[in-house]
Amino acid sequence: MSAKKNADGAISGEFVALTALMMSLVALSIDTMLPALPAIGSDLGTGTPNANQFVISVLFLGMSAGQVIFGPLSDHTGRKPAIYAGFAVFISGTLLSLFAWNFPMMLTGRLLQGFGAAGPRVVTIALVRDRFQGAAMARVMSFVMTVFILIPILAPALGQLLLVLSGWRAIFGLFLILSAITIAWFALRQPETLGKENRIPFSIGRITAATREIVSIRQSLVYTIATGLVFGAFLGYLNSSQQILQVQYGLGDRFPLFFGLLAVAFGVATIFNSSLVMRFSLHLLVRLAMLNLAVLSLLFLAVSAVMDGNPPFWALMLYLAILFFFIGILFGNLNALAMEPLGHIAGIGASVIGSLSTFLALVIGTVIGQSYDGTILPLVGGFSLLGAAALGVTRLREKS
Repeated sequence: MSAKKNADGAISGEFVALTALMMSLVALSIDTMLPALPAIGSDLGTGTPNANQFVISVLFLGMSAGQVIFGPLSDHTGRKPAIYAGFAVFISGTLLSLFAWNFPMMLTGRLLQGFGAAGPRVVTIALVRDRFQGAAMARVMSFVMTVFILIPILAPALGQLLLVLSGWRAIFGLFLILSAITIAWFALRQPETLGKENRIPFSIGRITAATREIVSIRQSLVYTIATGLVFGAFLGYLNSSQQILQVQYGLGDRFPLFFGLLAVAFGVATIFNSSLVMRFSLHLLVRLAMLNLAVLSLLFLAVSAVMDGNPPFWALMLYLAILFFFIGILFGNLNALAMEPLGHIAGIGASVIGSLSTFLALVIGTVIGQSYDGTILPLVGGFSLLGAAALGVTRLREKS
């Protein structure tokens, strides 16, 4: 398969599809599981509905560790061996979860899934960067993200269907089938993109040095923290969305439909952002999005408190749809600002920033999720507090 740009400017659709499929592994591992959380908790004896959330959050713990390993590993071994290694760990974790007979075994499997999924997720971006540059790379990633956006919209419905037809273990069977198809497709059709002459020895010292440099560069550190704060609030939503939508608001089997509708807001934001960044500075877009996120959440928190944490369903959906639009604007732009001073260590820099922001988000999102008390107050309060904190952190950096 030729991943290079053709003379007429066309880009291989096969390469885009394969790249999107590998990058979607994390999203699939999260969103397809959401409708199955009560069944998993019941079968494996978690004890409380909030404990079921760890099936989601522990995946991010593995992914945080995996990101900082697989990026530098691919610089040493080449892209294909690193992706194979990631899939091997992911499949091991999937098998462990598939045959889990208690909750700790399930969580161990999910931890391995997250660690392994970080391989294809991180290394695929490096693979695209090897073959394309500048506008061509941006165009490829735009096509990839267009496909990627469909996953959160469709995955919960797929998980719900498998749950009804065959039970929650069938979802892990789906992961195994998709992994086998993707590995075979990748092995047969995608050539190695990193020549031996361009490879760099793997070194913990190199990772440590990159981490020190990122922490010492104010812009990179500030926007990494801001990313973790915003992502943490969103992870709080992922952790508690099943309980809020399916149980608190009584959606039942309609939960995947409304979850998917809210995911559309991210897609709309991605489309709009591609044109907005050409007209406005990233700093302005980030500041406005954070300000709107914080103010909107504070106002809705006040309204929700008056209604004992149970506002009308239509009001919640409207609030979340607008909120997710602003978060969709923030995700890509915050990462771009964090990476801006790191062109000389772009590969390992992306891995370290991803790892640090994911770990911060994991801690915050777990606290929000475990605070769920049958109302939306912990979630909306988390969005308002963390949105304000992220805005404050970035404003301090800009003033300095």
